[in-house]
Amino acid sequence: MATPFTDNYDMNFLLNTMMGPNAMRITEEMANFLLLSPGMRILDLGCGTGISSILLSEKYDVTVFAADLWISPTENAERFTSLGLDSKIFPLLVDATKELPFAHEYFDIIISVDAYQYFGDNEMMLPKLLPYVKKGGLIAVAVPGFTQDFPEGELPEEVRPFWNLDWHFYSRNWWRTLWEKESSIAITECREMDSCKQAWDEWLKSPSPYAQQDIQMMEAGAGKYFNIIQMIGRKI
Repeated sequence: MATPFTDNYDMNFLLNTMMGPNAMRITEEMANFLLLSPGMRILDLGCGTGISSILLSEKYDVTVFAADLWISPTENAERFTSLGLDSKIFPLLVDATKELPFAHEYFDIIISVDAYQYFGDNEMMLPKLLPYVKKGGLIAVAVPGFTQDFPEGELPEEVRPFWNLDWHFYSRNWWRTLWEKESSIAITECREMDSCKQAWDEWLKSPSPYAQQDIQMMEAGAGKYFNIIQMIGRKI
């Protein structure tokens, strides 16, 4: 079996650009389910610092529109240019909760890695995104979540001291139930991802102060309740 692209990448670069569990590794695993081919147009929604976009462009030779609200397009443009990817990745400032600045049926795939939970945990987002995907195209997301449903106010004791309501963690079944409400998409994958532990372990080595805060949480045992959930749906 070939060595994963992520394993051969500059880990110092990744550690200094991560904003959560290693998005490049997560994207590489999810890409195995997407049948990518050169020249495809992909919207990377909530791309952060763009390491998911870099993986897609470098490994699969696709064109990526790297859209984020928190990281400036100028910062991402400089990063992409330094890697020789400025003709393959186009950075944009986009708020997913507002009107999207794209043509309908423009993208082969919309992907979102470790971001969709912030804006997509509602019944409105899928029908909003679907017009921008070609018929037969995909919406693919990878989100951190819980291995099971926990009633409100009943988080495990290992998790409770560290919990932030802004994280929006849900179970795999919760996400499937939400997506099944949209009749214009056929769910092709709903699974727990294999790269969860490795992506988290790499994140905890990052100099990011947020990563350093998460170390105590993981040492307390919270990680045994965490997973990364992959959801893929085809527009019908």
